[in-house]
Amino acid sequence: MQSLQFALPTVLVDIPRNPVYAIGMPLVLGSLSGYPTSSVVKGLWYKALKKPALNPPRATFGIVWPVLYASMGYASHLAVKAYDANLSPTSRVDAYSGLKLYYIQLGMNLAWTPIFFGLKKKGLALVDIVSLVGTVFWMTAMLHGPTGGRSTYLLAPYCLWLSFATYLNTSFWWNNRTKTELKKD
Repeated sequence: MQSLQFALPTVLVDIPRNPVYAIGMPLVLGSLSGYPTSSVVKGLWYKALKKPALNPPRATFGIVWPVLYASMGYASHLAVKAYDANLSPTSRVDAYSGLKLYYIQLGMNLAWTPIFFGLKKKGLALVDIVSLVGTVFWMTAMLHGPTGGRSTYLLAPYCLWLSFATYLNTSFWWNNRTKTELKKD
């Protein structure tokens, strides 16, 4: 596959070399990104939204996301291990490109919550999540070969959950597209 034409700062390659840091970084950043959400979903803006037909209970998100963040973090560890191993040049490039995609998707992932819940921009959040889904599927494909498929087992649940989250975001946007919204709770 074609490699992405930029270099990662050394620190972003070094962090996932340690599995504790690899798992801890997305867990901590995800928690910080999602922290304000609990107050928003209790507020008037969220309560006034027409919900999707398959809207899961709020507690689901607090269970699913930490597992997904830990899994994606460990997949980044496998990526850097594959990059460091004595692989073919193609596998090395794929592992490094997959690691680049990891950080791109992590940024998009962390941006989604403030866009949807903070700015209350369901349409912009939809653009973000559709881009995120494409990037995560691309990352999963890039890392499959260099990690011997191990990263795919870790990332497949993330791909499935993001597909479901895209349905949720699309439904929130579609169901409420003509509604005048409260900007403040």
